Amino acid sequence: MNVPTATALVTGASRGIGRAVAQCLARDGFEVYLTYVSKPEEAAQTVKEIEKQGGKARAFHLDVGDAQAVSEFFAAEIKDKVQLAVLVNNAGITKDGFLIRMRDEDFDRVLAVNLRGAFACLREAAKIMSKQRGGRIINISSVVGQMGNAGQINYAAAKAGLIGMTKSAAKELAGRNVTVNAVAPGFIETDMTAALSEEVRAAYVEHIPVKRLGQARDVAEAVAFLASDKAGYITGQVLAVNGGMYC
Repeated sequence: MNVPTATALVTGASRGIGRAVAQCLARDGFEVYLTYVSKPEEAAQTVKEIEKQGGKARAFHLDVGDAQAVSEFFAAEIKDKVQLAVLVNNAGITKDGFLIRMRDEDFDRVLAVNLRGAFACLREAAKIMSKQRGGRIINISSVVGQMGNAGQINYAAAKAGLIGMTKSAAKELAGRNVTVNAVAPGFIETDMTAALSEEVRAAYVEHIPVKRLGQARDVAEAVAFLASDKAGYITGQVLAVNGGMYC
């Protein structure tokens, strides 16, 4: 009898941290389902790189901020189709601005994708994993959700909300052998930080004890650990990957 390959679903995995997470999970033997919203060519490149290393991956267009689309995606591609072993809620956006000038739509959209989108995926995965009595869920939060950041009230609120959601879900799902944890990256070398001026980057580095920005792989390896059998007794935790930049 053929035993199905365990599948890991990684949202927002066409580039940056999501791409690195997908690559690490594929290396560890998971078939990776990755989602994207824009830049399908980047998603295709992620799949190509995984396959080049001997792994398996598929890319799907999915806006996690659309709860109905999330439900339809799980029904069409996940439920009773694959053995869902891991969910990594990584999809996220920023729409920065200072409090007094922030538009309602910018606040709402960031929470819709970063928090409600993670909830929609978490809810669908929890149904499946509870039934199969096992699974790993990892939510990608942020140091900003722990310590705040001027100009990112919406982003900080969403990432802080992910931490509360993680701890609550961990309590609900532990009896079904489903662990729920969060990883909180600090300032990581991504497209987002690449847009910062050298002056701003230097100011951030000054507050990081290891005196450098992190790499996407640093975060990905933390996720891979939490997704592994080695982390079976860890749930409801927030693993900070921030070079010592604590709040």
